Amino acid sequence: MAQSFKFELVSPERLLVSEEVDRVVIPGAEGEMTVMADHAPVMTTIKPGVITVSSTAGKEDRYVVFGGFADILPEGCTLLAESAVHVDDIDRADLARRIQEAREDMEDAKDHEARTKAEEFLGQLTTLEGAILPA
Repeated sequence: MAQSFKFELVSPERLLVSEEVDRVVIPGAEGEMTVMADHAPVMTTIKPGVITVSSTAGKEDRYVVFGGFADILPEGCTLLAESAVHVDDIDRADLARRIQEAREDMEDAKDHEARTKAEEFLGQLTTLEGAILPA
């Protein structure tokens, strides 16, 4: 049996998760990361995506996050999300609004760097949309 560790998922509105878990898969800026007990210390930014939390009881929960950062230590992981919601509670209209805003940001970009950043964010949101919403 895998060793457990403390995981907390915090959004500006509330604490969504605070429990002992076996593992957490997070959408890090450099790619997906699986966090387990005794993980090397790392701090990473989070891109829009899905967090999968595997509890010690074998249950999996999924949460949608829209950016933030994770502080990973050997004894635990705290993820501070810009916005987070359980995947079952995702609002299709809210996601569509975020995608539209990202498109507008890309069109309104004043320089190459801003446009590249907006394109990247739009790509992350559309990938997220495809991963969580049925066609």
